[in-house]
Amino acid sequence: MIKETAELLKTENKVILVHGNGDMDAVGSAFALSVCFPKGDIFAPGGVDRVAGMAAEKLGIPILEECDIGGYDLVVVVDTSSPEQLKPGAAEIPLGSVVIDHHKPTGKWEGMHFLCDETKVSCCEIIKELAECSGSGIPREAALALLGGMLTDSGHFQYANPGMMRSFADLLQKSGIHMDEVFNLTRSQMTVSERIAVMKAVGRVKFDRVGDMIVSISYGGSFESSSCRALMMIGADVAFVGSQRDEEFRISARATQEAVRRGIHLGNILGGISGETDTDGGGHGGAAGLSGIGDVEAMLHMCMMKTMEVFREIRGDRQDDII
Repeated sequence: MIKETAELLKTENKVILVHGNGDMDAVGSAFALSVCFPKGDIFAPGGVDRVAGMAAEKLGIPILEECDIGGYDLVVVVDTSSPEQLKPGAAEIPLGSVVIDHHKPTGKWEGMHFLCDETKVSCCEIIKELAECSGSGIPREAALALLGGMLTDSGHFQYANPGMMRSFADLLQKSGIHMDEVFNLTRSQMTVSERIAVMKAVGRVKFDRVGDMIVSISYGGSFESSSCRALMMIGADVAFVGSQRDEEFRISARATQEAVRRGIHLGNILGGISGETDTDGGGHGGAAGLSGIGDVEAMLHMCMMKTMEVFREIRGDRQDDII
């Protein structure tokens, strides 16, 4: 499958799409594809997040905010578990497009050339394999972008597995890149707006527990991922933080590595809720997201209840503990 996909990527005049609010893993994957194979444009129909935008500026990565994908011979989608994550900026993806992902398959990419390896911590690991298979080599800046994607999607190695660490070390050695360069690519000080958003989320937190496992939920206006990390720093094993934009909501979820080892898989939890509510959700064991039309407070409550059910299964009983 890797070899077949690498051959398709040799098509010229292609556009590479990343999911809404594209992260470093998505942007790093897209950039490496655009330089390791015949040139391709990068399109972010829903924009990119703060870290990815900062890294793109440092590396000089051109990212289109508007694009007519019908004018390209090949459409490639990276790090995106479903077509809904590309809307409304890219409503229709042509049949036969190439989709490269590492999330749990959602079954929503029928009719596409779908390369997915959910054993990978990051999509960048798959792109590295594709580039090496093509024999084109990986230029230094592309290697740095791939390393940045691996670093951030592993939670700065908290969620890394041996395969990712080997891939990271191999690329580091072959490219002659130093660790401080990778950290500097993705490091930035929190803005005042981010700090305020995080403090508001902490102030609005609600939580519950089963035994020694705590799940927390909160509502914020922005910076949901940063708010999740803050909630875990003050004691939560699992954190959900949501925001509302008119009728649309977005929820970010994070879990500690210890919670993941004990049996928590946020991708499965949010994927299950997605199937029940006709929303779009999924992700990894320790990091996932949910978005769609609905009331964010109701969806956060559902996230808490579903997580409590998993807590009880892990603990081996169905009785709530009294706080």
